Amino acid sequence: MSFPTSDHHDDITDVPGIRVGNAHDEDSKTGVTVILPPSNGAPAGLHMGGSAPSTRQMDSLRPLHVVDRVHGICLCGGSAFGLDADGGVLAYLEEKGVGFQVVGRTIPIVPAAAIFDLNVGNGSIRPDAAMGRRACENAFEGPVTQGSVGAGTGASVGKLFGIEQAMKGGLGSASCRSDDLVVGGLVVVNAYGDVIDTNGNVLAGCRASSTSLEPADSARLLKEGKARSRRISVENTTLAVVAVNARLGKIAASRVAAQATLGMAAVIRPFHSHIDGDLTIVLSVGDKDADPNRIGLLAAEVLQRSVIKAVKSADGLGVLPAWKDRGIGLEI
Repeated sequence: MSFPTSDHHDDITDVPGIRVGNAHDEDSKTGVTVILPPSNGAPAGLHMGGSAPSTRQMDSLRPLHVVDRVHGICLCGGSAFGLDADGGVLAYLEEKGVGFQVVGRTIPIVPAAAIFDLNVGNGSIRPDAAMGRRACENAFEGPVTQGSVGAGTGASVGKLFGIEQAMKGGLGSASCRSDDLVVGGLVVVNAYGDVIDTNGNVLAGCRASSTSLEPADSARLLKEGKARSRRISVENTTLAVVAVNARLGKIAASRVAAQATLGMAAVIRPFHSHIDGDLTIVLSVGDKDADPNRIGLLAAEVLQRSVIKAVKSADGLGVLPAWKDRGIGLEI
């Protein structure tokens, strides 16, 4: 296995045919990210491991649903309000003739998922159809801008004690190549838990106090009974999209999506909490024959790196401290 070199981007657009577009509002600190496969669409699968997802048209990814492919994925801020951005993506693709042809109409299938970021910027301004369209217009074949952009603009992590002691999350993307197999991932990290490195050190997460950059270590406090998670919270979600240039049906893609989440579980602590809305989507955009278990292992590694890149690329935007503010070197 090898990772992309200088002639690649080390992001999801290394998978042939994938385009990514971002749009955001810096004042309201929210945004939209679209992932567009080739115009004929892509078979896709879903793993929904969180307890509080905010979604639209996700049922089309379930194995028993009659729809066999999707024409885009829309990730957005704004919680349930932000799902309006998906309408702009649908309208854009309809105008381009991308979608299923039904009784003389073009109907794109674009599952959408939202994070809660209303407590980071101006919560009265949310992604809308115009922002969704703008993200489509900005879509290209890489490199993907990462950090506090698109759907990751208002993302935060480490909310054991609320947003006051949290740090900045964001959007991250990575890829890998194994022979002729290419796997790419993209994440929007808005987790309840802390993001850690592969040695277990907290990179970004809950802080000891609202005026400190010292990590509190959420998992340790929870395990020792020194803190309790809130019973009800809609503030937390990590959204992930994986693309692979291999042939997968909906069932296999859904199983790969479940395997891929293990990469995020290695660097988000705690992960899949009862107050997270986590989900992972896998897009099959190629015709290579590959063992789904092989794809799942590579996807997990790619998502792990994507999570770390998200927080290391994030900017605090003058609202929350970011990893960069801790005085650690900027090498990712």
